[in-house]
Amino acid sequence: MSGITLREAATEAEIGACVAALQQLRPHRADPAALVAQVQRQRDQGYRLLAAWRAKQVLGAAGYRISENLMHGRFVHVDDLVVCDGARRGGVGALLLHGVAAGAAATGCARLTLDTGLDNALAQRFYFRCGLLATGLHFRRDLP
Repeated sequence: MSGITLREAATEAEIGACVAALQQLRPHRADPAALVAQVQRQRDQGYRLLAAWRAKQVLGAAGYRISENLMHGRFVHVDDLVVCDGARRGGVGALLLHGVAAGAAATGCARLTLDTGLDNALAQRFYFRCGLLATGLHFRRDLP
Protein backbone atom coordinates (compact mmCIF):
# COMPACT_ATOMS: atom_id res chain seq x y z
CA MET A 1 0.00 0.00 0.00
CA SER A 2 2.99 2.27 0.08
CA GLY A 3 2.88 5.17 -2.30
CA ILE A 4 -0.89 4.98 -2.78
CA THR A 5 -2.89 8.17 -2.31
CA LEU A 6 -6.61 8.74 -2.54
CA ARG A 7 -7.90 11.83 -4.26
CA GLU A 8 -10.94 12.87 -6.20
CA ALA A 9 -10.80 12.68 -9.98
CA ALA A 10 -12.45 15.99 -10.84
CA THR A 11 -10.84 17.34 -13.99
CA GLU A 12 -11.32 15.91 -17.44
CA ALA A 13 -7.73 14.62 -17.40
CA GLU A 14 -8.15 12.98 -13.99
CA ILE A 15 -11.42 11.36 -15.02
CA GLY A 16 -9.72 10.23 -18.23
CA ALA A 17 -7.00 8.56 -16.15
CA CYS A 18 -9.77 6.47 -14.52
CA VAL A 19 -11.29 5.24 -17.80
CA ALA A 20 -9.33 1.98 -18.03
CA ALA A 21 -10.34 1.05 -14.48
CA LEU A 22 -13.99 1.99 -14.97
CA GLN A 23 -14.16 0.01 -18.22
CA GLN A 24 -13.10 -3.13 -16.34
CA LEU A 25 -16.26 -2.75 -14.26
CA ARG A 26 -18.48 -1.33 -17.01
CA PRO A 27 -17.24 -2.87 -20.28
CA HIS A 28 -20.38 -1.71 -22.08
CA ARG A 29 -18.99 1.83 -21.73
CA ALA A 30 -16.43 1.23 -24.47
CA ASP A 31 -15.94 4.79 -25.76
CA PRO A 32 -13.47 6.60 -23.47
CA ALA A 33 -14.63 10.10 -24.47
CA ALA A 34 -18.27 9.17 -23.91
CA LEU A 35 -17.40 7.70 -20.51
CA VAL A 36 -15.63 10.91 -19.44
CA ALA A 37 -18.62 12.95 -20.62
CA GLN A 38 -20.98 10.64 -18.70
CA VAL A 39 -18.99 11.05 -15.48
CA GLN A 40 -18.97 14.83 -15.97
CA ARG A 41 -22.78 14.84 -16.44
CA GLN A 42 -23.21 12.70 -13.34
CA ARG A 43 -21.00 15.12 -11.38
CA ASP A 44 -23.72 17.73 -11.96
CA GLN A 45 -26.04 15.31 -10.11
CA GLY A 46 -23.70 14.85 -7.14
CA TYR A 47 -21.57 11.94 -8.38
CA ARG A 48 -17.96 11.94 -7.21
CA LEU A 49 -15.09 9.72 -8.28
CA LEU A 50 -12.46 8.84 -5.69
CA ALA A 51 -9.36 7.28 -7.22
CA ALA A 52 -6.45 5.37 -5.74
CA TRP A 53 -3.29 6.72 -7.35
CA ARG A 54 0.29 5.51 -7.38
CA ALA A 55 2.08 8.49 -8.89
CA LYS A 56 0.00 9.22 -12.04
CA GLN A 57 -1.37 5.68 -12.38
CA VAL A 58 -4.91 4.88 -11.26
CA LEU A 59 -5.08 1.56 -9.39
CA GLY A 60 -8.80 1.69 -8.70
CA ALA A 61 -11.78 3.99 -8.35
CA ALA A 62 -14.98 4.42 -6.38
CA GLY A 63 -17.86 6.40 -7.82
CA TYR A 64 -20.34 7.53 -5.19
CA ARG A 65 -23.00 10.07 -4.36
CA ILE A 66 -24.33 11.48 -1.13
CA SER A 67 -28.08 11.40 -0.87
CA GLU A 68 -30.92 11.46 1.60
CA ASN A 69 -34.14 9.48 1.81
CA LEU A 70 -36.68 8.31 4.36
CA MET A 71 -35.18 4.85 4.65
CA HIS A 72 -31.55 5.77 5.38
CA GLY A 73 -31.56 9.45 6.26
CA ARG A 74 -28.37 11.06 4.93
CA PHE A 75 -26.22 8.36 3.34
CA VAL A 76 -23.58 7.65 0.74
CA HIS A 77 -24.24 5.19 -2.09
CA VAL A 78 -21.33 3.62 -3.95
CA ASP A 79 -22.32 3.31 -7.61
CA ASP A 80 -19.02 1.96 -8.89
CA LEU A 81 -16.11 0.24 -7.14
CA VAL A 82 -13.30 -1.25 -9.17
CA VAL A 83 -9.67 -2.19 -8.69
CA CYS A 84 -7.50 -2.75 -11.75
CA ASP A 85 -6.52 -6.35 -12.43
CA GLY A 86 -2.86 -5.89 -11.50
CA ALA A 87 -3.68 -4.21 -8.17
CA ARG A 88 -6.31 -6.60 -6.84
CA ARG A 89 -5.80 -8.36 -3.51
CA GLY A 90 -3.53 -5.58 -2.33
CA GLY A 91 -5.99 -3.69 -0.14
CA VAL A 92 -6.87 -1.01 -2.69
CA GLY A 93 -10.60 -1.80 -2.66
CA ALA A 94 -10.78 -1.64 1.12
CA LEU A 95 -8.80 1.60 1.09
CA LEU A 96 -11.27 3.11 -1.41
CA LEU A 97 -14.31 1.99 0.60
CA HIS A 98 -12.77 3.36 3.78
CA GLY A 99 -12.00 6.65 2.04
CA VAL A 100 -15.56 7.04 0.78
CA ALA A 101 -16.99 6.10 4.19
CA ALA A 102 -14.73 8.48 6.11
CA GLY A 103 -15.47 11.38 3.78
CA ALA A 104 -19.21 10.71 3.94
CA ALA A 105 -19.21 10.38 7.73
CA ALA A 106 -17.47 13.75 7.95
CA THR A 107 -20.42 15.29 6.07
CA GLY A 108 -23.00 13.76 8.40
CA CYS A 109 -23.82 10.53 6.57
CA ALA A 110 -24.98 7.73 8.83
CA ARG A 111 -24.82 4.85 6.34
CA LEU A 112 -22.98 3.51 3.29
CA THR A 113 -24.91 1.47 0.72
CA LEU A 114 -24.00 -0.31 -2.50
CA ASP A 115 -25.45 -2.89 -4.86
CA THR A 116 -23.79 -5.92 -6.37
CA GLY A 117 -24.97 -8.69 -8.64
CA LEU A 118 -26.45 -11.80 -7.07
CA ASP A 119 -23.95 -13.84 -9.08
CA ASN A 120 -20.91 -11.83 -7.94
CA ALA A 121 -19.82 -14.07 -5.06
CA LEU A 122 -16.25 -12.72 -4.93
CA ALA A 123 -17.46 -9.15 -4.49
CA GLN A 124 -19.97 -10.27 -1.88
CA ARG A 125 -17.24 -11.97 0.16
CA PHE A 126 -15.13 -8.81 -0.09
CA TYR A 127 -18.03 -6.64 1.11
CA PHE A 128 -18.68 -8.94 4.07
CA ARG A 129 -14.99 -8.74 5.00
CA CYS A 130 -15.29 -4.93 4.88
CA GLY A 131 -18.18 -5.02 7.35
CA LEU A 132 -21.08 -4.53 4.93
CA LEU A 133 -24.21 -6.60 5.40
CA ALA A 134 -26.67 -7.84 2.78
CA THR A 135 -29.97 -6.24 3.80
CA GLY A 136 -32.20 -6.52 0.73
CA LEU A 137 -32.58 -7.12 -2.96
CA HIS A 138 -32.46 -4.45 -5.63
CA PHE A 139 -35.24 -4.78 -8.20
CA ARG A 140 -35.44 -3.18 -11.63
CA ARG A 141 -37.46 -3.09 -14.79
CA ASP A 142 -36.55 -1.62 -18.15
CA LEU A 143 -38.92 1.10 -19.28
CA PRO A 144 -40.24 1.42 -22.82
